[in-house]
Amino acid sequence: MQLVVGNIVEGKVTGITKFGAFIDLGEGNTGMVHISEVAATFVKEIRDYIKENDIVKVKILSIAEDGKISLSMKKAEPQQAAPGREQGERGERPARPRRQSAPRDTGWKGPKPVAEPQSFEDMMSRFKQTSDDKMSDLKKYMDGKRGTSFKRGQR
Repeated sequence: MQLVVGNIVEGKVTGITKFGAFIDLGEGNTGMVHISEVAATFVKEIRDYIKENDIVKVKILSIAEDGKISLSMKKAEPQQAAPGREQGERGERPARPRRQSAPRDTGWKGPKPVAEPQSFEDMMSRFKQTSDDKMSDLKKYMDGKRGTSFKRGQR
């Protein structure tokens, strides 16, 4: 039997490890199903899903140049929609509608519109005013911090 990527074949489980299961595909070919490819749900223990000598269907994901064959059990089974959801024409789930949300006020209003060129003195005056405002806010904050370390009546 010719192994081709994308084909679904049957194989026999020959070994189970904590990270996957080895599948005998016949004609001396062995592939591995990684633990993440065993089932569509989270798999903590592979032995809960398969055991040695089970015959399983697997999809061939890749064949490396060194002969390693990567397999998937979950991709070999037909996709089923979650309960309460309808499937589209080709079996896929319909796209979920995007949630509409009001724009949030992040505080940043984007770049300020460029006004007419100002003189150096105007720019320096605006910078000094902004700096004084920030220093005033910082002093208020620091005074509040220092004030909380004392108990009432100890100042």
